[in-house]
Amino acid sequence: MTDLSQRAKAVVDNVERVIFGKHHEVELALVALLCRGHILVEDVPGTGKTVLSKALARSLGCTFRRIQFTPDLLPSDVTGVSIYNQRTQEFQFRAGPVMSQIVLADEINRATPKTQSALLEAMDEQQVTVDGTTYPLPDPFLVLATQNPIEYEGTFPLPEAQLDRFFLRLQLGYPKEREEVAILDAQRVQHPLETISQVLSADELLDAQLRVKDIHLAEPVKTYVVSVVTATRSHPDVYLGASPRGSLALARAAQAYAAINGRDYVVPDDVKALAGPALAHRLILQPQARLKDLAATTVVAEVLASVPVEHVTTAAART
Repeated sequence: MTDLSQRAKAVVDNVERVIFGKHHEVELALVALLCRGHILVEDVPGTGKTVLSKALARSLGCTFRRIQFTPDLLPSDVTGVSIYNQRTQEFQFRAGPVMSQIVLADEINRATPKTQSALLEAMDEQQVTVDGTTYPLPDPFLVLATQNPIEYEGTFPLPEAQLDRFFLRLQLGYPKEREEVAILDAQRVQHPLETISQVLSADELLDAQLRVKDIHLAEPVKTYVVSVVTATRSHPDVYLGASPRGSLALARAAQAYAAINGRDYVVPDDVKALAGPALAHRLILQPQARLKDLAATTVVAEVLASVPVEHVTTAAART
């Protein structure tokens, strides 16, 4: 796992040339990439959501397209459309921007639910169907969606089915004072994004995705993952807990996180580090909990504190 860890570190270091002070968040984005999962970045405008996606694409040498979601955006503007060619007297498919390896769905919650749902097939099955014809999407394929908090004007909440298809949810937050000073210095002449070069090829990424699946997940760790997810379903402040897709996401994310840290086995601390990003956006809170402004991340933290891990040792995780 040493070479895989070194490759991951090279990508993280490269992205951190433009994203300052967000080491854990950059690692989480790479975890999603290694697990072929999609990322939802939720935060206020101007905190680096778009820059993160561009830096990832350039670090991997992947094709990149940006879709600016607006209230008047149509599903065909995302997937593509068939246009009649009078010369050939046939319909020709003109691919939409989703036909790319890394797709930035910028401000996804500004579009209507109908348009948001146009991404569901692409995210779940890596294909789109237009006029009865199915078109495969390139490999690797990642949707990195950004959204502003829903209390901002002109936004539509994402459908629960679509939220469940996002592998991880990240929140970048404001930089610290010294980091913001570093941003001013870095962009004094030109944006550092212009100097980002490729450090990992798409083929190397595909190989890494296969190797992550071989990271050992011991039975006690599997039981711990399921216990954490099950506990979200019985929490008093939760109306609808995480689905089995949440269990899969948490287990796979823990495997990738272990690989990034140079281990070929998962330990409970990996699960704890990924539980919030993997599960919080899948929870639907009770109305009274929302009235109290209770955050889903707080619920996940309470669940982690309540589920015992004494029976999961490092020795058991290795075997």
